[in-house]
Amino acid sequence: MTAKKAKRRCGQCQNRHSLSCVISSQPDRHILRKPYGPFGAGLHISVIETGRMYVKNETIDFYTANNDFSGERVVEKDHEIVQHQGSCAIRIWRNVQIEPFDTHWHTDLEIIVPVENWYDVMVEGKAYHLMPDDILIIPSGALHSLTAPDSGTRFIYLFDISSIASIHGFSELSTLLASPLHITKAAFPHVYNDTYQTLMQICTEYFSKSPLYELSVFSLLMNLFVMLGKNQLNSMNAFSNASSYKQQEYISKFNSVMEYIDEHFTEDFRLEDAAAATGFSKYYFSRLFKQYTGYTFCSYLMHLRIKAAEQLLEQPGLSIAEIAMRSGFPSIPTFNRVFRQQKHCSPTEYREKNNKLNPLSHRRG
Repeated sequence: MTAKKAKRRCGQCQNRHSLSCVISSQPDRHILRKPYGPFGAGLHISVIETGRMYVKNETIDFYTANNDFSGERVVEKDHEIVQHQGSCAIRIWRNVQIEPFDTHWHTDLEIIVPVENWYDVMVEGKAYHLMPDDILIIPSGALHSLTAPDSGTRFIYLFDISSIASIHGFSELSTLLASPLHITKAAFPHVYNDTYQTLMQICTEYFSKSPLYELSVFSLLMNLFVMLGKNQLNSMNAFSNASSYKQQEYISKFNSVMEYIDEHFTEDFRLEDAAAATGFSKYYFSRLFKQYTGYTFCSYLMHLRIKAAEQLLEQPGLSIAEIAMRSGFPSIPTFNRVFRQQKHCSPTEYREKNNKLNPLSHRRG
């Protein structure tokens, strides 16, 4: 049906608003459409069906939670500044947009869950064809693009996880969250249902804006990370040739090493030091470390140092040389080279982008 322009009392929700009202062809759906929002329609509906989540006789307002959004994304070159609401470190969209999102990156962790029709995602050159109820976790800082079909719906979650990344033990999850994670029922049979339901619970908390909803969302998110982390440990075959007792011993040693690296990565920390802590030779440790984390020891160390540098670059009083030193890099040229390799820009360019967009960045927290 043709959209009726605002400031009239809506026949469906009886509210006055300045947005376009569109009555869906499905009688139980009333759509409030923000004309220029990058994620298309927000919804005010009396019944929703999202995969296995079915809410009946209950109003779920998908618009109000995001009504602060300006209507325009903030992107310079390929760097997007996610606009969070006030001090909230969460943004969740019910996305129906059919236009593609060109290649971009942001510091937020992103999770995509299609609920109607497919959705194509390209992350760091690798293609993911998501079907309804698939789950894709995109790491912070990863270059990615999004392509939608002519019609469809999906939930897009954006989390600033910097506040929880310093929690003791979180380093054990850093390798899990450093690469895209495509979660399907076939690939993750033991945790898929719980993962999906947790994400739907997060949606309910966010859009209902219940008391302490942000704390509840991050509690659910932490539970999700722990569940996926334990699943990774249980399914890994890095120590498959060892006895069950030895496997637990090796895993315990590696967890201790990961914690130590997380606390000392800015120091002159060498492969030999890590190997000695586990009691393995340097060569055997290197092979096991790659199996256990998916990284070489050196690339994992650089990953941690670049993450630290990103946070330090937001502090205008620090020089590039001081940031390089505090992040654990032995020289400015090495810092500049590794930073450009991982972030596709120099440290100075990264800082300039953030400084230029800083007013909007402050608005989100």
